[in-house]
Amino acid sequence: MNTALIPEEILQIGESLIRFVDQEIAPIEAANKALLASDRTIFDEKGRFTPEVEDLKRTVRMKSAEAGFYTMFGPEEIGGGGLGPLASAYLNGILSAHCGPGRPLIHPVVIPSPFTNGLSPVLTFLDPGLRDDYLPQLASGDKTMCFGLSEPDAGSDIFNMKTRAIRDGDEWVITGTKQWITNGPYADYAMIFAITDPDLFAQRKGGITGFFVDTKWKGFEVVSTIPIMGHLGAEIGILSFDQLRVPDQHRLGEVNQGLRVALRGVNTGRLGLSATCVGLARWALGQAVEYAKVRKTFGQPIGAHQSVQILLAESASDIYSAETMLIDCALKLERGEKALAETSMVKQHCTDASNRVFDRCMQVHGGMGLTNELRLEEGYRFTRSMRIPDGTSEIQRRTVARELLANGINF
Repeated sequence: MNTALIPEEILQIGESLIRFVDQEIAPIEAANKALLASDRTIFDEKGRFTPEVEDLKRTVRMKSAEAGFYTMFGPEEIGGGGLGPLASAYLNGILSAHCGPGRPLIHPVVIPSPFTNGLSPVLTFLDPGLRDDYLPQLASGDKTMCFGLSEPDAGSDIFNMKTRAIRDGDEWVITGTKQWITNGPYADYAMIFAITDPDLFAQRKGGITGFFVDTKWKGFEVVSTIPIMGHLGAEIGILSFDQLRVPDQHRLGEVNQGLRVALRGVNTGRLGLSATCVGLARWALGQAVEYAKVRKTFGQPIGAHQSVQILLAESASDIYSAETMLIDCALKLERGEKALAETSMVKQHCTDASNRVFDRCMQVHGGMGLTNELRLEEGYRFTRSMRIPDGTSEIQRRTVARELLANGINF
């Protein structure tokens, strides 16, 4: 990645981050190599992380928090480091490029997603009277959260939501189901969004409210995990609410303004996800280039064959274009510019391009590329899956087209 546009302070944080991973986390991984080597030991028979793995993740979270990395993207007003979109793009990218895929104690444990753990931007809407009770637990990595917006019929179209919250005195009664919820099976607290004004909701003018919920409260249930794409278990799951009573003080923001709450930090989150994918792609290309130098067929290194050179060159072009888009968009957001189309283009292009890179790099490795040993297939599965959450590639293209038709070519 071209670092010419990255401030020196962020570059130094990046160096410290990589040093932290190598000195603090790598030894933990090495000491627990047998446990972390296979889904059969990472997950139990119900598809949940085993207690041993959960304990290790908690240890890493708390080490990262102590070192200042875990909360560095959290808003300053709730005690975070306040680092912005440019730092998110750069730091997520170099972490992934350095570590590669298939390391469950790294992604997204050291640097959490802004929609789940740590000091999420959504928590700026938490009642000030509750902050001393909850924020220190979340900032330290001791407790975790989940973000409950998606439902079985409400993914790309959130106005298919069915979960309802009905006011009952000083409480709200929530009934419904959430699905595809990252960290849902493990969270101590949940940010849940529900319909509170059916009329406004039917007009697509709001009518949704957010709530901060303790997952131990009566009426909150984890139905199951949702294993995806070659895994025996999962970080994501299905949540159910049966007459879940939530004090009004635990409301996130104004009544019926939940979408504004839910979308707080969405741009930075999409840039971070995109940067993770591009960083992994850079790692994969590095593996393929080195392999092309040493693997020989027909009396010469495979890197001498034009067909392999094309795979490497096209991968490099994908990475360069993705990183350039990523940094340009991050700089616009850093300056406070409106960059809706640019953010959507970045999310779509970076995830699509990274998936293409892994596909090509697996091809360069031939049969070895299909093995678990090299971690390429793990990266392929991850980048493929990232083309769907946080707005599918198709939804991102729709957003770009609508911006073009409404406002012209302004990027």
